[in-house]
Amino acid sequence: MANTYTKIYVHLIFAVQGRISLISEKYRSRIEKYISGIITNNKSKTIAIYCTPNHTHILIGLHPSISVSEIAKTIKANSSRWINEQGWFRGKFEWQNGFGAFTYSKSQLNSVVKYILNQGEHHRRVTFREEYIDFLKKFGIDYNEKYLFN
Repeated sequence: MANTYTKIYVHLIFAVQGRISLISEKYRSRIEKYISGIITNNKSKTIAIYCTPNHTHILIGLHPSISVSEIAKTIKANSSRWINEQGWFRGKFEWQNGFGAFTYSKSQLNSVVKYILNQGEHHRRVTFREEYIDFLKKFGIDYNEKYLFN
């Protein structure tokens, strides 16, 4: 083929170090905009994003030249550096090591977008731990709870 044509949709999930609730509503939209800029600067597209106080969900239209690991590492490194430069928190802001990445088809996008944008309401009923384990089970991913969270 003379050209590359793709539609790669990835739902990334990653937590604040120690799952501490640091991202307040006061800063949420600024953090989301900054992360969206990182994604755009990496040839990809933010479809939906929501930063809860202790974790983040992002649905990305991933450019084929960027690996999932590379975009996750870039988002986490650059956003945590920027958040620390803002001086919003005592001590150092960090994302936890690792991330979840789940792929979806175009026909699933509307429900995934709704799910991500409804995180504020969703977490009134379900903890992040419960949610994340549910994702792992839903996608048939073997895991050891001992190594899920720091």
